[in-house]
Amino acid sequence: MKEVFNRGKILDEIIIPPYEGRSALIHKGEELIIIDMEGKQVGDFVCFNYEDPGEHVSPVHMRASLSSIRLKTGDWLYSNRRRPLMQLVEDTVGKHDFFFPACDYYRYKVDFDKEDHPNCHDNIANALKKYNIHPPVIPDPINIFMNNVLDDAGDYVIAEPLSKPGDYIRLKALCDVVIACTTCSQDMAPVNGFKVTPIKMQIMEADS
Repeated sequence: MKEVFNRGKILDEIIIPPYEGRSALIHKGEELIIIDMEGKQVGDFVCFNYEDPGEHVSPVHMRASLSSIRLKTGDWLYSNRRRPLMQLVEDTVGKHDFFFPACDYYRYKVDFDKEDHPNCHDNIANALKKYNIHPPVIPDPINIFMNNVLDDAGDYVIAEPLSKPGDYIRLKALCDVVIACTTCSQDMAPVNGFKVTPIKMQIMEADS
């Protein structure tokens, strides 16, 4: 597995086990690296302004501000107040999604008749409690490494992720933010290649 070296000092390293979520405080100027440890694993990612959690990264506002449904290196992660909270500064995969909501209880109940399957919505909510963030509605996530393909009719087809072991994205905080990320729990569709595996997060020291 590739590792991320020569990116500065690692301040913290967090492993997100399968079917779980974790949160972290990223200070202005620090960078967050999200690493797919075994390949083909989606991470549902949300981000809040630490000083005012009413402001959060909003995919619908990102689509409008970027005039795109593709997330590319250099793009800003815009909030519900139409200002950037983070920036994507490096990406070894180049294919992610910010169109689909997080999987939740109803996804597994309605589509798979499963009452107690782990889900990203609840994992995000639980992870955010560490920082006393309790949003009335969990924002739609950025689905890191998720591989959705538009067919000739303009419909979405979910394919297995393109990410390989050690692939990563690197995000820079533009203000103090609280982030939460899950290992997507979907093991009954191609979203994660039908297997849920861990993700690693590294928090990197700000440039001096």
